[in-house]
Amino acid sequence: MSRREEIAGNLAQVRERIARACEASGRAAGDVGLVVVTKFFPASDVRVLADLGVTDVGENRHQEAEAKAAECADAELRWHFIGVLQSNKAAAVAHYADVVESVDRAKLIGPLSRGAQERGRPVDVLLQVSLDPPGSDHRAGVAPDRLLDLAEQVAGAEGLALRGLMAVAPLGEDPAVAFARLADIRLGFLQEHPQATRLSAGMSGDLEQAIAAGATHVRVGSAVLGSRPPVH
Repeated sequence: MSRREEIAGNLAQVRERIARACEASGRAAGDVGLVVVTKFFPASDVRVLADLGVTDVGENRHQEAEAKAAECADAELRWHFIGVLQSNKAAAVAHYADVVESVDRAKLIGPLSRGAQERGRPVDVLLQVSLDPPGSDHRAGVAPDRLLDLAEQVAGAEGLALRGLMAVAPLGEDPAVAFARLADIRLGFLQEHPQATRLSAGMSGDLEQAIAAGATHVRVGSAVLGSRPPVH
């Protein structure tokens, strides 16, 4: 089996999972977009994805993302930065990322705004909200009680467009329970920012639970591209 055939088969299975999850939730299959996470995979795989109709790809390491976006600049793709973002890299990320999904603190806003203005086009921003219990050693994300303050700052920043929320289910917790909390957080958020309707949640192992909780985008890597190659 060729690499293209492998990816095409996996992609079809993931799209079918999305369609079934949408049907189970009473939603149209077109309600949920797919972001294929291409970290650690070569640019050749990104080109295969584009040829198979994928429009959105995600990366979480700046150096790799920057190089891959440049190598695939002729492909019609939206690049999502989904990893922990360092403030000293934020302006550079805004030079190639169309969407930054991991904004979780105010320190990132100024550099992102500057980078977007240098690029000459706005960057869509999703705020990463933490679903972990208070005080836990969580992955990343703004605490829910600080979400609206951060949203106001992004909404007022030149070159940035506040589009919605992103979240990751905590390790060791039933994702359905975590995403139910996310749905509640989102209700309050939308009251203040009704246009920021995107919700990026769900990965290879829990996309069904995320869709049931209202996700508009899922981020899938291994289920489409296979196990990550070893990193040297």
